[in-house]
Amino acid sequence: MDKVKILVVDDESRMRKLVKDFLVKSGYEVVEAGDGAQAVEIFFAQKDIGLVILDVMMPKMDGWQVCREIRAYSGVPIIMLTARSDERDELQGFELGVDEYIGKPFSPKILVARVEAILRRAGQQSEEKLEEGGIELDKTAHMVKIDGKDVELSYKEFELLAFFMENKGIALSREKILNHVWNYDYFGDARTIDTHVKKLRSKMGPKGDFIKTIWGMGYKFEAEES
Repeated sequence: MDKVKILVVDDESRMRKLVKDFLVKSGYEVVEAGDGAQAVEIFFAQKDIGLVILDVMMPKMDGWQVCREIRAYSGVPIIMLTARSDERDELQGFELGVDEYIGKPFSPKILVARVEAILRRAGQQSEEKLEEGGIELDKTAHMVKIDGKDVELSYKEFELLAFFMENKGIALSREKILNHVWNYDYFGDARTIDTHVKKLRSKMGPKGDFIKTIWGMGYKFEAEES
């Protein structure tokens, strides 16, 4: 089996070396970038990056902008590293489609464990196609069609819809949705789910009614066959 290639982006060479050494020891292939612009160039040139570890504060292009550039075209897993602990920063990261958010200083062993968990989760989901009530969702291609027409969703909207469809007919609490879509250790404001659901419903048109609100708890997806 081919090694997963990981792009490590940090302007501190010592940090890159530390992360790289632990990842290589764990069987991963690592490519490095010292700033955001170089990271974007490498990502789109190599086309086989399996995961990105991305520092926030960098010259030329910061981590947020790198994340935006990648997320416009790819659902590749992204782990953000930052020395800042502002909750607003963390929320912004998840809004942009970050899979994990790890504050510096961190344990390299814990970072590797997070990498393995994310890749395992991504691998379990990589070849699934879901179809309910005229909605077709292809995880591999990261595409959604409603009644045969392509629908453009953000990364988190896509993840939300997939989670709803996988759990059709099941009442899902906001906490459970946060744990799955925003990851188990995210302790931000659960209202971010309501914002995403509102946008998702809007993009789904009449099919948005399939996402039912359960007052005081969360949501439930119930498709009506057309």
